Amino acid sequence: MNETASSAGGQKTVSPVAPVREQSYLEYESTFVDRLRTRLVCRSVLRRVPKTSSLKVLDLGCGYHATFLHNLLPRLAEGVGIDTSVSEQSKSTPRLRFDLGSIESELPKQPDNAYDVVLFISVLEHMWNPGLWLGHCNRVLKIGGVLFVHVPTWYAKPVLELSAFRLKTSPACEMDDHKMYYSKRDLWPLLVSAGFKPSRIRLRYTAACMTLLAIATK
Repeated sequence: MNETASSAGGQKTVSPVAPVREQSYLEYESTFVDRLRTRLVCRSVLRRVPKTSSLKVLDLGCGYHATFLHNLLPRLAEGVGIDTSVSEQSKSTPRLRFDLGSIESELPKQPDNAYDVVLFISVLEHMWNPGLWLGHCNRVLKIGGVLFVHVPTWYAKPVLELSAFRLKTSPACEMDDHKMYYSKRDLWPLLVSAGFKPSRIRLRYTAACMTLLAIATK
């Protein structure tokens, strides 16, 4: 726990700070359910990515196999992934580059107005201060660039916890690391506070309302 700045009354407030993740998604634990879920989410998100070439894409929490960036390769000028570790195969793939470390340490280092697309897929629920990181997403996007945010909803919470804690069909460590679940009412004001105009935000429930996909254009 880290202490924050003093409050107006002179008393210090304490806010939790998440420990740095020591492994990236699917680096060690991988079940059929995880792989299927990743494939379905990838298909849902990537069909909405602009159908143009020479895209510069930033994938936050890209995962050990950098699945999204690999699937986008035909459309990429450059793909940049941030995670604690990635496979050697990904590191050696042309047009892909990786900044190894946490999102908290590496995202603030990214240049302003640099990316056509930012992917924040199944990651925001693991982070404290989500508005802060959404603000950085707005900062690094080019004018006209698009942010994709994919998060689990409150309807998914009991299902995901049953899968992880009882059925053991997904890593329990991932569910234990969740800080938040989302509805449209939760996510919309965070995107507006991050600098995205309401008229340029689209929110859509997917997977029988188990997930929420936001598409915000700068």
